[in-house]
Amino acid sequence: MAEPRVRLVGRVLLGLFLTAAGVTHLGPLRVEFRGQVPSWFPVDADLVVLVSGVVEIVLGLAVLLLRSRRRVVGVVVALFLVAVFPGNLWQYLDGVPAFGLDDDGARLTRLFFQPLLILWALWATGVWPPVRARQPVAASP
Repeated sequence: MAEPRVRLVGRVLLGLFLTAAGVTHLGPLRVEFRGQVPSWFPVDADLVVLVSGVVEIVLGLAVLLLRSRRRVVGVVVALFLVAVFPGNLWQYLDGVPAFGLDDDGARLTRLFFQPLLILWALWATGVWPPVRARQPVAASP
């Protein structure tokens, strides 16, 4: 069954978004992303930012290129977004300014966007709701 056009557009945008976010981890916003790594996390913050950036690039490219595995990729992307959510939560709880989120209200609002990203990943890759083949409508007797 062909992928619905609106999902295709959503999937391409998701792939581009993830790839671009990953690139910014490696360069222009690297310092900002360190603000999301909890101080108690036992791995160097810069290493976490670099590795997560590479993972985002790989996931973004997978979303764009692995059409035959898009549902598996969608689940992996959703799990990745769940895994990085504690960094967003920590940024809010500790009041760490980054990305222009300089007050608690802005940081709190950002927390509500992560579930939307997760839903976007699941929807755009056809995981949820599943894409079903249309059944032909039976003629009335």
